[in-house]
Order: sequence, then C-alpha cells, then structure tokens
Amino acid sequence: MKAWIALLLAVVLPLAAFANEEKEGKEGAEQQVAYVGLVPAIVGNFGNGPRLKFFKADIALRVTGSEAKAKVEHHEPLIRNQLVMLFSQQTEQTLSTLEAKEALRQEALKQVQQVLTQEEGKPLVDDLLFNNLIVQ
Repeated sequence: MKAWIALLLAVVLPLAAFANEEKEGKEGAEQQVAYVGLVPAIVGNFGNGPRLKFFKADIALRVTGSEAKAKVEHHEPLIRNQLVMLFSQQTEQTLSTLEAKEALRQEALKQVQQVLTQEEGKPLVDDLLFNNLIVQ
C-alpha cells in the first residue's frame, strides 16, 4: 500500500509543478512586448508654398500583450488616418532637426493613444517608433 502511495505521489507532484509552470508561461506570453508595424509606410505631402514637399514614415507601435496587439491591428486604419492628418500639417521647420522630429514622434504617440482611448477605453500603445522618416 505504501508503495502505491509513493508511486502515486511520484507521478502527481511533477505534473502539478509542470501545470503551474505552464500557467505562468502563458501569463508571461500574454504580457510580452510586441511591435505592430504600420505597413505599408505612410506617405504624403506637407507644408505650404509653390513646391510640394513629401514625407515617408515607417512606423512601429510598441504594445504589451497579445490582446493589445490584436486591438491595435484592428484599429490600424483609424490610426493611419490620424497620423496622415498629423504629418500633413507639418512644416519644414517641424521636420528639419532631430529635436523637431522627436517632438513630432511624441505628438504622434499622444494622438494614437487618444484615438485608442476613445475606441477601447485605454491607450494600449506604450511607444511609437520611427523606423525610417524621410522628408523631401
């Protein structure tokens, strides 16, 4: 009888430990950082004057968790529209220096978070990154 109990414990205890590790692994996976790339790149014109100026922005949004990633991907058309409107309002001065580009990045992040807060009740996006920003 003692041998059966010992055998049963030898089999059950490792399974319980494995189940706890698997549960913790799933929770960790749901909270992993992910990047949602806005593909294709956002392209448009900006500024006033006789000559058209163009921009091309490759943008990635940093989110935490698979649920946030799915929601951001669902609202991508709205996010893209907001960013196109923001970029089209820029001038040469607001796109000419590193400091100006950083200010634009911060404003873009703020607007994306506002849109997602209106749609989902929370900002969802932790950061906005310019993978490439070309102004011509």
